[in-house]
Amino acid sequence: MMKRKIAKVLVLPLAMALFLSFTTAHKFYVSVTNMVYAEDEEAFQITSRIFIDDLDALLAERYGIKAKLATPDETKVADEYIEKYLRAKFLVLFNGEPAQYTFLGKRYDKDVVICYLEIPKVKLSSIKTMTVENDVLTDLFDEQQNVVHVKWKGKKKSFVLMKSNNKGMLNL
Repeated sequence: MMKRKIAKVLVLPLAMALFLSFTTAHKFYVSVTNMVYAEDEEAFQITSRIFIDDLDALLAERYGIKAKLATPDETKVADEYIEKYLRAKFLVLFNGEPAQYTFLGKRYDKDVVICYLEIPKVKLSSIKTMTVENDVLTDLFDEQQNVVHVKWKGKKKSFVLMKSNNKGMLNL
């Protein structure tokens, strides 16, 4: 009887530790960008979903600002620095030439910041190739993955871009 009690005292904590080691939260480094061609507006409408804490850490590391995103104390220059960063790390090329996009703003959804971009005046008929380069957060997190979905005229192409393979190309 005594052996059972000793066994329970020893086995129970060991079992709990083993169980908890498999249930601890694992941090994923991922962003998701959707690019949709709006035919009636002749524009690519882009939304990019990035984890708030990762972007906050990036702004502190790269620019030395404490953005405090999604808090009442958010810095007034947060949008300016987010736009600056996206322009350096997110690039779209049509026929090998960089496309100019407009940063429309951002909003928060739970633990994600959604950035809105638009490439206006896109004549899809004159575009043969489109290249998307997405290095967002790869300078801070080696395991960062950036998923990009492109939709145009009933077609869809998706890429998983990372530090070692940051470009996706498609023929339109």
